[in-house]
Amino acid sequence: MAYQETTTTGYGTRLKNSLGGIGTGFLLFLAGTALLWWNEGRAVKTDKMLNEAEGVTVEMEDVSKIDPEFEGKLIHATAFANTKDSLSDPLFNIGATAIGIQRQVEYYQWVEHASSQSKDKFGGKQETVTTYTYSREWTNKPQRSETFHDPAYQNKNYTLYQAENFDQLAETVMFGAYKLNDYMKNAISNTQPIDLVFDQKQLETWNRDCERIFVRNTGQRAIGDIVSERVKQAVSNATKTTTTTTNDTLKKDSLQKDTVIAPAPNKKDLDYIHVNANVLYFGESPNSPQVGDVRITFTKTMPANVSIIAKVAGETFAQFKAKNGKTFQALSMGSKTAEEMYASGHASNNMWLWILRILGILMICGGLRGIFGILVTVLKVIPFLANIVGWGVSLVCNVIGVAWSLIIIAIAWIFYRPLLGILLLAIAGFLVWVFAFKGKDKLKDLANRNKNTQV
Repeated sequence: MAYQETTTTGYGTRLKNSLGGIGTGFLLFLAGTALLWWNEGRAVKTDKMLNEAEGVTVEMEDVSKIDPEFEGKLIHATAFANTKDSLSDPLFNIGATAIGIQRQVEYYQWVEHASSQSKDKFGGKQETVTTYTYSREWTNKPQRSETFHDPAYQNKNYTLYQAENFDQLAETVMFGAYKLNDYMKNAISNTQPIDLVFDQKQLETWNRDCERIFVRNTGQRAIGDIVSERVKQAVSNATKTTTTTTNDTLKKDSLQKDTVIAPAPNKKDLDYIHVNANVLYFGESPNSPQVGDVRITFTKTMPANVSIIAKVAGETFAQFKAKNGKTFQALSMGSKTAEEMYASGHASNNMWLWILRILGILMICGGLRGIFGILVTVLKVIPFLANIVGWGVSLVCNVIGVAWSLIIIAIAWIFYRPLLGILLLAIAGFLVWVFAFKGKDKLKDLANRNKNTQV
């Protein structure tokens, strides 16, 4: 069942918060403007850098030996990335000959979710109802249930085991006769599971530790004790139903043949530790997780065929630095041509251009709403009037925010690429004209209609 909390904010407090929001709004507006300007410059510089790099890239068809002819040049090559380094997870003593090994830890926990609804009251007060709901989920870190708002869920979380995520890279990864740098090693994504093998004593130690944690946190009996009791009860029942003959003339071997003997129980499996392929599971059942369970997955990055674009620097590779100061190096899985890799670079640049553009516009519009939000708050004593004004303020802020954003983008493009910048300025000017003049004409028409209606 959902848990709710209701809070009331007074009119004076709301005015005070709105005044504080003006400063925050200005900061957000300035940050959004700076982001737009920087982003446009970044995109243009990156585009020019990629074009410059593509123009000087040469093919290195044989990487089996270090060739002084390619020293300092930007090359494209395809080869098998390999290593002889043995890596090891120091906590679990799991190892592999690989480019990298990874440990990912997940916890099954109660997670708190909050949603709020606010309602304005006459007199300027605001009533906010916050609803808290709870669900059991796999998370990347333990959740602090002692801070949960619903007392029924407080202190419900615990963990049977705790560990940090872990990553390790091979020191030497060969690309023919050359060594890949750390950026390239990290870019290799040929991930495979590590088959787990643990010492039986270690498993039993973990199992005992988990048993103690389980009993301490749940107040329940240990699973092993419950199972042992059930086995003893089964043996007792089998003994009671054993039928023996009382005929003194029967031979001893005949008596043994006819007597039903209760079977000895099999060796008990570990109750809280389960190993399946590359997953180490702390909990009663991996198929039915309970709060407190922990799941640790081990993977390795194996040698693979890769394609690279980078500057040759002795026996390894370095970033290419363009005339405008932007740097570049790339690694793609499999056999990729230089054209394909540069096309991917341009696509990534355009994707980030639009992501940051949208973010900057939202920051500017949000900043303007924060600056002018005080106008709406002042009218909150009459909620329906404040709602009408709030709608209008939001509309004006969004229109001005989009127009301002287009102007900033246009000026940036004029600085970097004049033709497109002039076009964007024209669009921004058209939006301002429509809002300033056409909107004014519509307001006059509405006013005239109201006069005619009253007459």
